Amino acid sequence: MAPSLDFSEWWSKDTRKGTPVVVTMENPNYSVVEINGPDAAFRPVEKSRGKNAKQVTWVLLLKAHRAVGCVASLATFLWALLGAIKKRLIFRQGVSMDNEKMGKGKALFTVIKMFLVTALAILAFELVAYFKGWHYFRNPHLHMPRTSDIQSLFHMVYVAWLTFRADYIAPTIQALSTFCVVLFLIQSVDRLVLCFGCFWIKYKKIKPRIEGNQFESDDVEGSGFEYPMVLVQIPMCNEKEVYEQSISAVCQLDWPKDRFLIQVLDDSDDESIQYLIKAEVSEWRQKGINIVYRHRLVRTGYKAGNLKSAMGCDYVKDYEFVAIFDADFQPNPDFLKTTVPHFKDNPNLGLVQARWAFVNKNENLLTRLQNINLSFHFEVEQQVNGVFLSFFGFNGTAGVWRIKALEESGGWLERTTVEDMDIAVRAHLNGWKFIFLNDVKVLCEVPESYEAYRKQQHRWHSGPMQLFRLCLPAIIKSKIPTWKKGNLILLFFLLRKLILPFYSFTLFCIILPLTMFIPEAELPVWVICYVPVFMSFLNILPAPKSFPFIVPYLLFENTMSVTKFNAMVSGLFQLGSSYEWVVTKKAGRSSESDLLAAVERESKTMNQPQILRGASESELSELTQLKEQKESAPAAKKKVNKIYRKELTLAFLLLTASVRSLLAAQGVHFYFLLFQGVTFLLVGLDLIGEQMS
Repeated sequence: MAPSLDFSEWWSKDTRKGTPVVVTMENPNYSVVEINGPDAAFRPVEKSRGKNAKQVTWVLLLKAHRAVGCVASLATFLWALLGAIKKRLIFRQGVSMDNEKMGKGKALFTVIKMFLVTALAILAFELVAYFKGWHYFRNPHLHMPRTSDIQSLFHMVYVAWLTFRADYIAPTIQALSTFCVVLFLIQSVDRLVLCFGCFWIKYKKIKPRIEGNQFESDDVEGSGFEYPMVLVQIPMCNEKEVYEQSISAVCQLDWPKDRFLIQVLDDSDDESIQYLIKAEVSEWRQKGINIVYRHRLVRTGYKAGNLKSAMGCDYVKDYEFVAIFDADFQPNPDFLKTTVPHFKDNPNLGLVQARWAFVNKNENLLTRLQNINLSFHFEVEQQVNGVFLSFFGFNGTAGVWRIKALEESGGWLERTTVEDMDIAVRAHLNGWKFIFLNDVKVLCEVPESYEAYRKQQHRWHSGPMQLFRLCLPAIIKSKIPTWKKGNLILLFFLLRKLILPFYSFTLFCIILPLTMFIPEAELPVWVICYVPVFMSFLNILPAPKSFPFIVPYLLFENTMSVTKFNAMVSGLFQLGSSYEWVVTKKAGRSSESDLLAAVERESKTMNQPQILRGASESELSELTQLKEQKESAPAAKKKVNKIYRKELTLAFLLLTASVRSLLAAQGVHFYFLLFQGVTFLLVGLDLIGEQMS
């Protein structure tokens, strides 16, 4: 034990040596301090002493300098925003309009435009009334003037508008806002219960554990009887940026080479990318890895069709489990050893799902906000549902399935764009259980551009509603307990997939700005401020380093409600865009270990001659053709940013409502509408996320 070094007794001794000294400074800018002894120099001095006018002046100057810095930063931001509006919206430099397909979002855009035009007309009306001195809207009970008080025809029209607004429009808006607030509170309670469940898991240290040591033998190749046969699938489509790192990571899995097979399922329609992937597969095959390359000529069914085609191979019957990794996922070498053993002595277990970790979570503001959402999804939603319900939505990748569970549940179906959620629901209805491993993380990417993120979110929110229509009869007729049916229908689908985007868009993007022009239906402050901030605080808890981004997160989530609401409606009513699959654009980010390994491989390649042993004549010709294509590759096309019309229109609607709120001196409402409108403006101009050159 380390010795105790306590010097307090030394200092506490009241020993006075020498004589008291009085020091007087001739310079009046300094204060006079009396020192009674050597110990007095170390005693705290009262704050009221030792201050003079010069020091106070310096403090005031320092505070003024900080204030000027804040104002300068704000002015710089506003100037940059105005410059971006001028460049992108007026002169259309380096941008293109987001031309959506006919019918996709067109009806929603028309409705938003109607609200904007109406708000502008009412604002003009209110401005005239304000400058005329008719401040009736400041009184929440709206005292109507008598006939003798009418000053002009315009005044009479304004009074008629107030009467019509209070008698007919306000009750409808109030009823709709009350309905949305109730949904908002129900969803908040659900979120709070999930957080309590996560806290209980942490407190009790509940997590799936492997009984005993499943890999006691040191001889990996000699203990092959302990290792089940595992099929590893890597579906991809035109993903030139990430194919190499994913194939490399999967080929380095710590598992006996004769006990697993890697399928590279390539749906690319670009021949140059096909040659690149073939060359990578050939290189690893020459190193002794059991890996095959499959390519479909017709890409039917998207990812579900690709996986279904691969599971139809004759040799699949020799394998017991299948692990799936998307093209940007990089599993650790011990992934199979930390997931597959959970299936032993657990015949009802159908899926083991690992958590995602992101190599580019700090790349820009957009990736940071996505990290907040996905951290809550895995840390809270998936973990709580896995522990207490043994069911959650399969994330489509970084998971291991029991092949028997897939086959008994009907296999991969091509009926929706969320094939992962589809197979999870059908497996749950057949009685299979799931395990989520929060400690096992697989590296991947999140979209860095708003365009890619927007398309991804559209697919993630339209597919569940499409699946809900298809699965509802099967859920009702299934033999699972009634409470599980209720969980699937009410919580899994309706509350978290339908109600959440509905009230977010309706309440904060439509009703709130309308209530500025209809003060009789004004929303209380706790609905717009206190409860949303508290819910955002809960969402950020799994990612504590993101607390400085709580306000941008709240505003951006409301902004994304437009895309999510549009996707939800298209999936629920089977509109044209509900079955549209767009591959999420990847940047090809690598972890630090991947970069070091790549440098090492490159140095070995430069120092040693490249010899392709065991390569067939056809493979050599493909590699030669690949080199020729690289040399003659055309220059990359110049990328441009996009203008998003719905977001821009809503930005002007919210900013118009903020002006009306300013006239009524509503502080919290004004600031919320102002910042939310600016956020919509930034997103509509594509100023968030990766910036194209």
